[in-house]
Amino acid sequence: MEALIDSLLLASKAVLPVLALWLLLRCVRSMLQERYEPELWAYLDFADGHRAQVRHWESILGSAKSCDIVLPRGSVERAHAALVRSDRGHWRIYDLGTDGGTANGAVRDSGDGLALHDGDTLFFSDVSAVFHPLDQTALLECSAQRATPGQYISQSLTLLLLTVFQALLALQFSRSAGEYAAAVAGAFGALMLAQWSLYLLMRAMDRLGFELETLAFFLCTLGTAVTATAAPAEIGKQTLLTLGGVGMFLLLGWWLRSLGRTKSLRWFAAAAALGLLALCVVAGTSVNGASNWIRVGGVMFQPSELVKVAYIYAGASTLDRLYRKRNLFLFIGFSAVCVGALALMGDFGTALIFFVTFLIVSFMRSGSFATVFLAVAGAALAGLLVLTVKPYIAQRFAAWGHIWADPYGAGWQQTRALSAAASGGLLGVGAGRGWLHSIFAADTDMVFCLISEELGLLVALCAMLALAAICFFAVRSAANGRSSYYVIAACAASAMMLVQLALNVFGSTDILPFTGVTFPFVSRGGSSLISCWMLLAFLKSADTRQNASFSVKLSARRRAKAPVAVDDSEGIEEGGEEEVDAE
Repeated sequence: MEALIDSLLLASKAVLPVLALWLLLRCVRSMLQERYEPELWAYLDFADGHRAQVRHWESILGSAKSCDIVLPRGSVERAHAALVRSDRGHWRIYDLGTDGGTANGAVRDSGDGLALHDGDTLFFSDVSAVFHPLDQTALLECSAQRATPGQYISQSLTLLLLTVFQALLALQFSRSAGEYAAAVAGAFGALMLAQWSLYLLMRAMDRLGFELETLAFFLCTLGTAVTATAAPAEIGKQTLLTLGGVGMFLLLGWWLRSLGRTKSLRWFAAAAALGLLALCVVAGTSVNGASNWIRVGGVMFQPSELVKVAYIYAGASTLDRLYRKRNLFLFIGFSAVCVGALALMGDFGTALIFFVTFLIVSFMRSGSFATVFLAVAGAALAGLLVLTVKPYIAQRFAAWGHIWADPYGAGWQQTRALSAAASGGLLGVGAGRGWLHSIFAADTDMVFCLISEELGLLVALCAMLALAAICFFAVRSAANGRSSYYVIAACAASAMMLVQLALNVFGSTDILPFTGVTFPFVSRGGSSLISCWMLLAFLKSADTRQNASFSVKLSARRRAKAPVAVDDSEGIEEGGEEEVDAE
């Protein structure tokens, strides 16, 4: 029996990277299959007989070719007006500060927008058009005409691959976890139960797109392995935090289903973010040089991780606010306070993540490279000041690229991390059988090398590619987003996770300065794990593929028609019609 188990353990080392790569390829293939059905919400009939289709809840009208609806040239400006639909079906037109103005009949927009109804005549400077929204019946008929059966790669088979991956890890830990073997096995069992329960819930809601969740559970599986190796006594706590993160993902995803409801709490989110940062500045507990921890009783948490979610929630914008300079200046000021507070706390890595996210959002909100250039110049000066005030940060920069010159001093952690990763080779030494976990912060700041040592470089690279695939898909799907709010939020969340990934992996391998940030979903820690699942909700809300996201409401007609699975032996699932309204 012992010989059989040893043979299985040896074989599992080679099977794990195959399963990881197979799972990753199936998810990517499913996400890249074109499943976007063009939506139609209204028409604009121009005086010259041309009819323009309104395909988004928020559309820019102007003479620029990049506009959603291109108006005839003349006195029309490049970005002239914004046509906006609420999630209750109400339409408004907003002038974007033009000289020629935007009017509904004889009433000109003064900045607050004008309500629209069927048959209204709109004037964009010297260009006129008649507005015709589609009512509920027309939307249903249009959806029925456009709906075509679409194919997803079977998510049940992909999830089964992940389950086998988890079972093999649990088997490896059964021989290396000692007295914690049962607790570790229970943790992997809880993950399996959670992912299948969530999958069945999505299927009950007629949702077929489960790729983002599958990849997130794959990363959390690696995070469970990291905890089982480095802190097996904390495995139960980490599992509960993972389940809590999934719960927050569902809660925030449900909340984002209503754009009006989402917009109503933006100011509250901004105030909460500033309040949490102020609490850290005043009463934060210093850990590893950064006072970004708060102790409540016997529990420690990082408010800055929750601020990431609040920052994106408050920073994303709808088109009716996007072109108002006052709102852009408020966002710049809000960002400066957030980054400045993080710098005062000594959390340079998180401050850098916030700053890059700010650049992404500010460019999407302004479209101006000049704004981004000024922000970069200001940040460079602030960075020099921080390096002067915080000596330990300057020491990290001084050690960058020279860790082997002082392997027992400034390069202690990274030299050990690189040595451990090299000893693992392609397949690793086996789960729980490495030695890097005994080095300080190996389970948070250096998890890439920890995974490389125990599970092999191939699995560690799959972890990187899984997170990159999540973010790439979010950016790709954002082009079809109904509202700029979801587009900006998804792109900002993607940028935040990608920058965090780069700083963690490249910092631990001395390609970039070592900033001490976590690997999303994988590093041990509750605050980071919960914030990552909440950021995933922003990415999910931008997914408008047919029947893909629970964050996008289905019509009553669509809810009454369940999807049909066909030819599951070849891994294909078929979906029904696209949703036609939000209510």
